[in-house]
Amino acid sequence: MGNLIKVLTRDIDNNGGNFFLDFENAQPSQSETEVWEKVNQVLTEARVILEDLQAYRGAGEEIRESLGCSRSSRHEAENVLRIHSEARLWSLLDVLTSSGSTPTQHLEQRQAMARQFAHILHFTLRFDELKMTNPAIQNDFSYYRRTISRMRINNVSANAGNEVNNELANRMSLFYASATPMLKTLSDATSKFVSDNADVPLENTTDCLSTMASVCKVMLDTP
Repeated sequence: MGNLIKVLTRDIDNNGGNFFLDFENAQPSQSETEVWEKVNQVLTEARVILEDLQAYRGAGEEIRESLGCSRSSRHEAENVLRIHSEARLWSLLDVLTSSGSTPTQHLEQRQAMARQFAHILHFTLRFDELKMTNPAIQNDFSYYRRTISRMRINNVSANAGNEVNNELANRMSLFYASATPMLKTLSDATSKFVSDNADVPLENTTDCLSTMASVCKVMLDTP
């Protein structure tokens, strides 16, 4: 995402100051290490999911022949549900918003955490892009659910080790029904963080997010 970047912040904090965000090399301090590592575990899974989604070319024939894609569907679903873990996002937001400093000052002091949050945003946008541009993902799962449902009605047994249970299938279906499912998940989790943490002023969260957006805009506009 570029080397050490200088961002003018007079339009963010109205203080005429400057600060640096190093999205490539920022490392956590000792006090940040625990949260950083937990978030990094989620981001590691996120990279695997993006690789799987990017490589997905449809599984219509496999479904028709033997429901052979059900295991990969289950694996993907379980990983997606783990990505939704609010605890990871909440711990990151807590670090980025629990300060009496301005958003710019706090992001400068917590660069490793800002870097992790930027990676989450990148994953969110990339996941939704892949989902929207590959209708086979949702279509194949819908076909799989219909097939499993007919088999249950007709008392035909599927491979129990591969079959996705009803609860998980319903959650997957609701998730994929959204045009931008991962962005909705991120938005819902952030809103819940705000509502469940009344001791953190609302503007701490909104100012942090708007500052991040402003910083990223400047970075995109800067060759």
